This record gives sequence, C-alpha cells and structure tokens, in this order.
Amino acid sequence: MKTVANKTFDEERALYAVENILVKDCVFDGPADGESALKEGREVTVDNCFFNLRYPFWHDTRLKIEHSEMTKLCRAALWYSNRVEINDTKLHGIKALRECANIKMRGCDIVSPEFGWSVRGIEMEDCAAESEYFMMRSDHLIFRDVRMKGKYSFQYITDSVFENCVLDTKDAFWHAKNITVRNSVVKGEYLAWYSENITFENCKIVGTQPLCYCKNLKLIRCKMVDTDLSFERSEVEATLTAPIVSIKNPISGHIYVPKVGEIIMDLAEAKGEIIVENRNGENKICSCCA
Repeated sequence: MKTVANKTFDEERALYAVENILVKDCVFDGPADGESALKEGREVTVDNCFFNLRYPFWHDTRLKIEHSEMTKLCRAALWYSNRVEINDTKLHGIKALRECANIKMRGCDIVSPEFGWSVRGIEMEDCAAESEYFMMRSDHLIFRDVRMKGKYSFQYITDSVFENCVLDTKDAFWHAKNITVRNSVVKGEYLAWYSENITFENCKIVGTQPLCYCKNLKLIRCKMVDTDLSFERSEVEATLTAPIVSIKNPISGHIYVPKVGEIIMDLAEAKGEIIVENRNGENKICSCCA
C-alpha cells in the first residue's frame, strides 16, 4: 500500500482515482479551494486527516476513515460511495452522507443537517448526532448506543433496528415501515405518525401526541411520559407500565395501562379497547370501550 503523509492539498481533485493508498496526517485546505480531493478512489484508508474543502469522498469504494475531522465547510463529504467504515471521526458539514451503501460508523461525532439521505445499509454504534431530516428515506439501519438530537428524523425509513439509543427528536419515524426500537428513550413531539409495522419494546416515550395514524403498532412494556392525545386513529396493541395522560380514538386493538388521565372516544369508528388494571391486579375495560 502506498502512503501519502504529512502533506497539504488544496487543488481540485488532488488525489483523484487513487487506489490502494494510506493518506495519513494530511490537511485538505488552502487558497486554491479545490473540490473532490479523493473522488473515485478504491481501497483508500484515511487516518488523522483534516478536511476543510467540499465533496472529498464521492464515488469511492472500500473506504476507511479514522481519527479525522470534516469541518463545517466540508459539505456533502460522502456521496455515492460503497463499503465505507468511519471510526472516531467528526463529520460537521451539511449533507455529510447521501446515496451511499454498506456503511459502518463507530465513535463518531455528527453535526450535519440532512445527514444520511437514501443510504442503503448502515450500522452505527456509540455515536452522537445533531441533525435535521436525519437518515431520511434510508433502509436497513442498525443503530446501537446512538445519542441523537434534532428534528424530522428517520422519516420514510424501512427495515431498521434501534437498541439502547437516546433519541431527542421531533416528528421522528413519520411514514416509517418495519421498525423495531428496543431499550431506548424516545423524546419529542408527534412521534411516528403514519408509520406501519413499528414496535417499541422496553422503551420510554416522552412528548405530546405520539403514535397517531399508525398501522400495526406495538408497544411492549413501555413507559409513556407527558404523552397526551396518544394513539389517535391507530391500530395498536400496547402494554404500558406507567400512567398515561390521555388516549384518543384508537381505531382498533388493545391498550393495557395502569392508569389513564383522560380517554377520548368521540369517533364512531374508534373501536380500540383501553384496559385499566386496578390495584388488585384485575383488568377493567373502560366504560366507553365496553
């Protein structure tokens, strides 16, 4: 493997179409303000490098990036790339990952609006992210120990699993399909509207008006905090472990809950049953559902 080390590059396509190369301790910055430094690369490893210019990794295959930094000016850093591994790296430019496939990320710090659009297959572990429209229209996500903050996240995603995550994000999982979220905290308004085949297991869910207009929604041993007007027009099977503020017009299914502040059933087609467990451990169907 050829090594390029301790160099500064600022020209257009500085290392275009390189193959089987280690780029180490290099800086991509300077007055020429060149774009696309490592475009069309193959078998490229980048270690401890600094990127302050646009579009460095487009159409790359078998790319590994470690201990590096992509600044706010390093916009659209990775597009159309395949088989990419990113470890212990800062990705701080807008649109940092798009139209890519087979991605693995570990220990990364992401501050990037519109991150991860149309990605096909990504494993993310022990990462922190701030973003808007995070991972939109992506599929086959496996997230473990990810801490995410933002808005409009995971919209239109499919076939994905989240474990031990903390997601503080408004309007998350809209129109999502075939999703499992386990042992996680999900905080934010209007969670998972219009989703299909989504399951929350051993999760804490926080925020107003969650889980409305859902099809085949499942909650298994979940705690819902400050969640009012929940489950409106949803098909739902839920077992809740703590009191809930209010439930409104579930279309079908069963909601088991120890206590509910208010039940609103003013829609003729709302046939879901709310079963309240009393102090003796017995279940009682609320009178409006009987």
